[in-house]
Amino acid sequence: MDRLDGKGIAITGGAGDIGAAMGAELRRLGAAITLIDRKSPAEAAPWLARAREHGDVAYVQADVRDRDAIEAALVAIDPLDVAIGNAAIGHGIPFLEITPRQWQEHLDVNLTGCFNLGQAAARLMVERDRPGRIIFTGTWVQEVPWPEIAAYSATKAGVRMLARSMARELAPHKILVNVIAPGIVNAGLARHQMETEPQYARRVRHVIPLGVPQTAEQVARATAFLCSDAADYMTGSVLLVDGGLSLFQFAEDGAD
Repeated sequence: MDRLDGKGIAITGGAGDIGAAMGAELRRLGAAITLIDRKSPAEAAPWLARAREHGDVAYVQADVRDRDAIEAALVAIDPLDVAIGNAAIGHGIPFLEITPRQWQEHLDVNLTGCFNLGQAAARLMVERDRPGRIIFTGTWVQEVPWPEIAAYSATKAGVRMLARSMARELAPHKILVNVIAPGIVNAGLARHQMETEPQYARRVRHVIPLGVPQTAEQVARATAFLCSDAADYMTGSVLLVDGGLSLFQFAEDGAD
């Protein structure tokens, strides 16, 4: 993997399994990392320890729904070469049981949160006359329906189109915008569901062609590629890293 020495990278959702893994991997490659999350520093401590495996990283407490806080966090990062919109929520709720409040919360965090980060970062890059990259964490279910996560999937599909629209408009400013789309990651909501919902764990066993859930570190390595010189001709793209989930592997008749 190309080195990222001297690059300034901001990651929202940094106090979570995937965000912390991204921070650790990108720091290992030499980047200066700022993690952003709504958790207090004390609450974020376990993930910060993981992110600092290869060196110190900065931490800013800010909620992606708070535009002023996100702008302030990004202005303090100079240079800002890459902004990664990774903050998201996801709850396993049958469609008929989704409340308006739950629907709105998914929209506010997952979609508007990416808009806030993406527009604030892009404006700053243009103002500083410096090319840059914006990466959003999507998911394989932005394309493929999966039971009981309609709100999550719909907002992530919106993130995909947001990224493609941004890529088209920001290309003249040399700002590349892409999406990293993981599969079922052994972290966060998916891990909780695998541990507490037998029907979910059963589905997972049958649908991953590579046989095991993804690790946060695997997502981080793919994200590092999008930050590197090797991806300098990619924009408006979705890098699908899903272990073959979208290949529609189904269980054989009678399989448990």
